[in-house]
Amino acid sequence: MLFNEIVYGPIHSRRLGVSLGINLMPTDCKLCTFNCIYCECGWNTPVNHPILPTSEQVRHALLTALNKLTQQNVTPDVITFSGNGEPTLHPQFETIVTDTCALRDQLCPDAKVTVLSNSTQLFRADVVRALRMVDNRILKLDSAIDKTMRLIDQPVNTELTVGNIKQMLKQFNHDFTLQTCFLKGQVGDLTIDNTTPEELTEYYKLVKELAPKDIMIYVIDRKTPCSTLQKIEPQQMQEIANCLRKMGFNVSVSA
Repeated sequence: MLFNEIVYGPIHSRRLGVSLGINLMPTDCKLCTFNCIYCECGWNTPVNHPILPTSEQVRHALLTALNKLTQQNVTPDVITFSGNGEPTLHPQFETIVTDTCALRDQLCPDAKVTVLSNSTQLFRADVVRALRMVDNRILKLDSAIDKTMRLIDQPVNTELTVGNIKQMLKQFNHDFTLQTCFLKGQVGDLTIDNTTPEELTEYYKLVKELAPKDIMIYVIDRKTPCSTLQKIEPQQMQEIANCLRKMGFNVSVSA
């Protein structure tokens, strides 16, 4: 499922409410630093010269959409950077976030500006500055074990480690939302399950160290590019959430 517009929706998000989406990646393919086995956008598509919207195009598309919603007396709960890949890859990401926050303040001041990110670009100072401007930094980490993280997320940078991501997340001094997808199934000849006792023990240790402001855990909900994945049962998701809550964390569950 690809988003064929710069600004799309609003759609009803399981985790965020009424969300007006912003897609900073190409409208005809997925472009991401991860190639997650569960991504609703499918696999990455090799493109020599991907066409990204300019910051002015994004601003114009968002202004048009917000004016239209105002006329319809509709107010989004959130303006969400998501779409066909990793939004922080855009070279003008900081400028776009600045423009988006200004339009939000002008036209729908109650809406929260939100970024869904896989955390891989947090080595860039401009990306960190931009993320500090928004209301919700929702940053992904699907396993505390390198082998599992690489199986699930398939990072383009094959040397990326959980430790790398952990250190980059610490830049926000706990002021972020940690997002984790729990799943199981087969990846080629390998069995994958990030809900095993070993996985969860390491995950809880990492969560305790990072101490995020909020935690979002969820299961696969749409067709996945890897067809052998299975949805985790709601009871098990609630057990994971309860363990995290006993540790003192605010947890939301989409099961």
